[in-house]
Order: sequence, then structure tokens, then C-alpha cells
Amino acid sequence: MQVKLRNPKREIEMRGGKTVNRLLDDLELVRESHLVICNGTLVPGDAKLGDDDVIEIRPVISGG
Repeated sequence: MQVKLRNPKREIEMRGGKTVNRLLDDLELVRESHLVICNGTLVPGDAKLGDDDVIEIRPVISGG
């Protein structure tokens, strides 16, 4: 699967067959601080990701 990350902006290829939570663990990212979008749809931590999926990981930004 193709994984697009921001801060710093980069793209990497990874094997599918894992959950969102596992993907974030593999990338050493904190779940509560990131949104995961699979093929244009926001997905929960237990969603299974496939080899053909395009994943975008965005940091959560809050402001007041």
C-alpha cells in the first residue's frame, strides 16, 4: 500500500494486511495525534488495510 505522511512530507510503500493501529505502531506514530484516511475515507484504528489501499496520515492540529 502507498502511505503518504506529512511533517515531514513523504511517501512510502508498505505491505497491507495490517490494521490502522498496527500501521501507526510500525511508523512509531501516536494514534491520538494522527488521523488516518484510507482511499479518501477517515478510518478507525481497527480498520484493516489492504495492499492496494492509498493511505494518508495527517497530524491532528488544534487551535483556539
